[in-house]
Amino acid sequence: MGSNKDLPDTAPHQLAYLSFTPMRFFRLWIFACAFVAAACQSKPKPATPPLASVTIHARDFAFDAPAAIPAGLTTLHLVNDGPGLHHALFVRLDSGKTVVDLLLSLKTLPALPGWAKYIGGPAVPEPGMESVATLDLAPGNYAIICILDVPGHMPHYERGMVSALTVNAASGTAATIPSAVAENPDNVIALSDYVLAIEKPITAGTHIFGVVTAAGEPHDVLVVRLDDGKTGQDYVKWIEAMNGPGPGHVIGGTAPASPGVTQSFTATFTPGNYLLICLVLDMKTHKPHFMEGMIKTVKVE
Repeated sequence: MGSNKDLPDTAPHQLAYLSFTPMRFFRLWIFACAFVAAACQSKPKPATPPLASVTIHARDFAFDAPAAIPAGLTTLHLVNDGPGLHHALFVRLDSGKTVVDLLLSLKTLPALPGWAKYIGGPAVPEPGMESVATLDLAPGNYAIICILDVPGHMPHYERGMVSALTVNAASGTAATIPSAVAENPDNVIALSDYVLAIEKPITAGTHIFGVVTAAGEPHDVLVVRLDDGKTGQDYVKWIEAMNGPGPGHVIGGTAPASPGVTQSFTATFTPGNYLLICLVLDMKTHKPHFMEGMIKTVKVE
C-alpha cells in the first residue's frame, strides 16, 4: 500500500484495512447468490434478462435525465459535458415525499431525514468522459442530485443540479443479480466514519471493486491516477479551486451511498500512484470527509 505522508494534517497517519464484518457481509452475500443458483440447477432456468441502460448528461449546473424509467437492475452511464466535476447521486424518497421536500430538508436538517436514502450512482467523470454504476432500483420516487460543493463551497444541487425521477414497476422479469456479484469482485472497499479501507493491495490490470458503506454517514469513493511527480495533497489543493488542469485523472468510483448499500465499479490500473478519496460534505461539521481521514494513496506496481 502507498504512504499517507502527503495527506492533510486532519487525516490519520495510519488507515486500517477493512474489518472482517463488512467484508464478511459482502462475501456472504455473494455466497448466498451462488448457493441459490446451485440449488436451482436441476430446474429449467429462464434466460437472464439483459440489464437496462440509462444515460444521464451532467453540465454546469443541470442534469439531462429521463423523467421515468422501469424498475430493476440498471446500468447508469453519466456523461460529463463539463467543464466542472459532477456525480449523479440517486436518492430514494419514501412516504410520498418529493424533490421539493428533499431540498427543503437539506436546508434545515443536519442529516438526511428518515424518508430519504442515498443509494449511490455513477461517480465523478472528468469533462468529456463517462462513469458507470449499476443499481437495483425499486419502484418509487427518486431525486438525482449532485452534492459536490467544489469549487465555491456551495452544493451543486443548490445551483440547479437536481432532477426528479419516477421508477415504475417493470413489466416482465427484471435482472436481479449484479454482474459484479455473480463474478465475485477482485477487491472490496469499505467506507465508514471516517476510514476508507481496502481489502487487499491493488495490482495493475482491470478489476471489479465491491464498495460497502458501513454504519454512519453516507460516503463515496473517487479513484484518481495521480500524474507523475504529483501527490494526494496536490489533488486536494486543486479540487478546492480547480484552477487549470488537475494533477491526476479520475478512473472510477461510486457516488455517495447510505449505510447498508453495496455498489460496484470496474477500473483499469496501470503502474503508478493513485488517490482514493471521499468528497462527501459532512452534514454536521460541514467539512468534506477527506479532511476527516477518508483519503488514501496507493502505489500500483
